[in-house]
Amino acid sequence: MDIDFSELSAAEIYHTMVQTLVPRPVAWVLSQNNNQSLNLAPFSYFNAVSSDPPLIMISVGKKSDGSFKDTRVNIEERQDFVIHIPSGSQAQEVTASSATFPREQSEVENLQLPTTEFSGSPLPRIEGCPVAYYCQLFDIMEIGATPMSMILGQIQSAYIDDHILRDVNTQVPKVDTKKMDPLARLGGIQYALLGDILSINRPK
Repeated sequence: MDIDFSELSAAEIYHTMVQTLVPRPVAWVLSQNNNQSLNLAPFSYFNAVSSDPPLIMISVGKKSDGSFKDTRVNIEERQDFVIHIPSGSQAQEVTASSATFPREQSEVENLQLPTTEFSGSPLPRIEGCPVAYYCQLFDIMEIGATPMSMILGQIQSAYIDDHILRDVNTQVPKVDTKKMDPLARLGGIQYALLGDILSINRPK
């Protein structure tokens, strides 16, 4: 099947992309509302951008009424946010946090998700996530007709659960990806868990 994107609607393009650009990592993003409660939402238009400076990107659409989503508003207003890499065991909670809540109502409180202090971060992190990044806003770019908000965050510090480390005595972490068990997004209502891992030496 050959597909000409110029002949598709925006919705058709979206569904084609999310079913074929797979698997996608899930960013479980915690930010702070105006009333100091905690907002939490998942995004799968997400990936690394740069190592120097250490930048990661999430792409955030709009609400059905055309207003900005709370995550975008919170990050723009307060600059700080935490991106979690959830594990497969947290798939239900990740999905539940994608529901539309009234502005400034906390998904963290509604879902009764425990948080813990995040060293170096003014915001806490969600307990049980194997990896978390404390980020500060680097830039927001509006892209496309919607428009989408492409948010660049500069990583200030990271948390990695000792349980998923193969060697805790090195400055650069050696992560056991199987133990990390990262949740991946597919199309529709589907997620994926980590399957076989291939190790292939690079050519010299």
